[in-house]
Amino acid sequence: MKNLEVRYLERLAELYPTIAAASTEVINLEAIVNLPKGTEHFLTDIHGEYEAFSHVLKNGSGAVKRKIDDVFGNTLSRQDKQSLATLIYYPREKMSRILQTETNPDDWYKITLYRLIEVSRRAASKYTRSKVRKALPKEFAYVMEELLTEKADLTDKESYYDAIVQTIIRVGRAKQFIIALSELIQRLIVDHLHIVGDIYDRGPGPHIIMDKLMTYHSVDIQWGNHDVLWMGAAAGQAGCIANVIRICARYGNLDLLEDGYGINMLPLATFALNTYADDPCTCFQLKGGNTYDASEMEINLKMHKAISIIQFKAEGQIIKRHPEFCLDRRNLLHRIDYEKGTIELEGIEYPLLDTNFPTIDPKDPYTFTDQEADIMERLERAFTNCDKLQQHMKFLLAKGSLYKVYNNNLLYHGCVPLNEDGTFKEVEIYGKKYKGKALYDILDNYVRKGFVAMDREERERGRDLMWYIWLHENSPLFGKDKMATFERYFLTEKETHKETKNPYYHFLENEEVMDRILAEFGLAKEGAHIINGHVPVKSKDGESPIKCGGKLLVIDGGFSKAYQKETGIAGYTLIYNSYGLILAAHDPFESTEAAIENESDIHSDSKMVKWVPERKCVGDTDIGRELKEKIKDLEKLLEAYYTGTIAEKFTVQ
Repeated sequence: MKNLEVRYLERLAELYPTIAAASTEVINLEAIVNLPKGTEHFLTDIHGEYEAFSHVLKNGSGAVKRKIDDVFGNTLSRQDKQSLATLIYYPREKMSRILQTETNPDDWYKITLYRLIEVSRRAASKYTRSKVRKALPKEFAYVMEELLTEKADLTDKESYYDAIVQTIIRVGRAKQFIIALSELIQRLIVDHLHIVGDIYDRGPGPHIIMDKLMTYHSVDIQWGNHDVLWMGAAAGQAGCIANVIRICARYGNLDLLEDGYGINMLPLATFALNTYADDPCTCFQLKGGNTYDASEMEINLKMHKAISIIQFKAEGQIIKRHPEFCLDRRNLLHRIDYEKGTIELEGIEYPLLDTNFPTIDPKDPYTFTDQEADIMERLERAFTNCDKLQQHMKFLLAKGSLYKVYNNNLLYHGCVPLNEDGTFKEVEIYGKKYKGKALYDILDNYVRKGFVAMDREERERGRDLMWYIWLHENSPLFGKDKMATFERYFLTEKETHKETKNPYYHFLENEEVMDRILAEFGLAKEGAHIINGHVPVKSKDGESPIKCGGKLLVIDGGFSKAYQKETGIAGYTLIYNSYGLILAAHDPFESTEAAIENESDIHSDSKMVKWVPERKCVGDTDIGRELKEKIKDLEKLLEAYYTGTIAEKFTVQ
C-alpha cells in the first residue's frame, strides 16, 4: 500500500476509528444507493409570476394529487381528494375556512390527521429514515417519526397510533400538526429543484420568488439573461440599472423597485414630470395588465420615456468604452436627424414616431445632462447599497451558474453559440478567443469577478460583461443578432424589429450537433439530455418542446403571462423521477384566493418523455456515484484494519 494511500486512510480512520464504525457506514451507504432516486423538478422562465410558481411547488406539478390517488384509490370521493390536496397546498388558509363551518372539529381533525399521515408515509417511502428525519420540523420530529414508522412488532398498532392522534387533538396542537404534515409532504414530493433561468422581469414578484428559493431545501439555478441583468444592476453597472428600471416601467412594476427593494424612484419621477410635462409619451405604453389610474399612468409613461433615453445614452457610453464588443452599429442616437425627425438604419431612412428629445444634444448625444448624471449616481448607490437585493444576488452567485451538468443532464438557459455550419462559434472576450464550454466558463468567471474581484479594472470588466451577456449576439444567454429595443419604441416598420436567432436554433433537431454539444460538456451521446429555456415553445401552433428525439427539451412554456397568448399554455415542469422523464404542461393559474376558496388547481397534462425499463436508484445518480466511491474507500479502510496496516482506536468508557 503506497504511503499517500495510507495517509489518506489514516485521515479516514479519524472519522471511522473502528471496524464496527466503518462497516456500519458501508451498510448504511449501500442501503442509500439502492433506494429509488429522488424526484427532480425543472422550471424555467418564471419571470416574476410568484403565485403560479408557488402553487406549482406546492402541488409538485400534480405529484401531490398522484400520491393521494395512490393512497386512497376509490375509497375517497373526487371532491374529498381535491379538498385534501388544497389543504396540503394551503394548510393555514384552508383550515381556517373549514373550521368556520365545521360542527365537530375534533372529528375533522382526527380524520384529516390520519389522511395526512398516510400521504406522508407514501411520500417518505423512497427516502431513508435519516433523510426524512432531517426534513421533520423540530417541534414535532419525535411524534412524526413515530407516526410515519410502521412498527411490525406492535400487537395493537391501531390503538397506539390512535392514542397519539387523540393526544395531539386533546392538547390543542392539531392545527399546528396539520400544517407541519402538509409542509412535510410538499418538501418530500420534490427532492431537488432546478431553475433554468429568468426569475426576474415582467411579473410583479421576483423578489418573493427569491425569498422562497432562499429557504428551499435543495435548489440550483442556471442564470438567464434577465437574472444576469439584475446581477449587473446590483453590482452598479449603469446600463444594467437603466434596463432594469425600463423593464419595470414597461410592465407596470415600478412598485417592485420601491416596495420590494426600497429603491427610491422619486428623483426619476420628478425629473420625468418636469422634462416631459407636455409630452403624452404615447410610444411608451405599458405591456401586460395593470390597475393604474390616469395620474399614475401619466407618471409611469413619463418615467418610462425618461429612463429609456438614459438607457440609450448609458449603453452608448459602454459601447464607446469597449470597442472590442463590436456593437457600434447598435449606437443609434447619432444616426437621428433631429430636424427632420428621422433615423437612418442600414442606408434606409425611417420616420420616428416620437421626435421630442429635450435631453439629447445632437452634437454629443450620448452624454448625460447634469440631472441625468445625478439621477444615475443616486440609483447606482441605491442598487449597490440595497441589503435585500445584495442578499438575493449573493444567493444567485452561491446557488447559480451559467450551466450545470447534473445526473447526466446538461442544463443551460439560452444556447451554445454556433456558426452557420453547426460548429462552435469562436468569441473574443477581452483579447482572447473562446468557444463552447470554454465560453460559458469565462463568462461565468467574469460575472463573479464583477462582484468580488480585488483588482478594480477586472471588477469593472466583469460588470460591463454582465451587460454584454444581457444583449450581445455572442452571449449564450441571448443568442440573437440584436436587441431591437429602440426600434420597437420609435419605428412602425416591422422589419426593423426583427431579431435573428443564432444558428443554434436551426439545429435543434440535428442529432450530430446536439451530440457535439453534449460531448463538449463531458456527456455521452446516449442517455444524456439538454434541458433548455429562454425561447417560448408555441404549443398552440403544434410546436413540441421535445426536440431531436428527446435529446433536447425546451421547457419554456410561457410561465410569464406576457407569453401565454404566444404559447397557448402557462408553463412546463419537467419531472425526472425513478421511472424516467415526464413533461407537465400547465393551464393558467387563476389566483391563490381561487385555489383556496374554490379548490381550483393548476391542471397539468403530463407526457412521458422517457421511460426506463429498470427503476433508477440513488446509485445511478451523481450523488450515488460519490457514495459508491466512499464505499470503496471505506472497504479499503476495513482491509487496512483487518491486515493490521492501521490499528483500530478504542476509547476508554
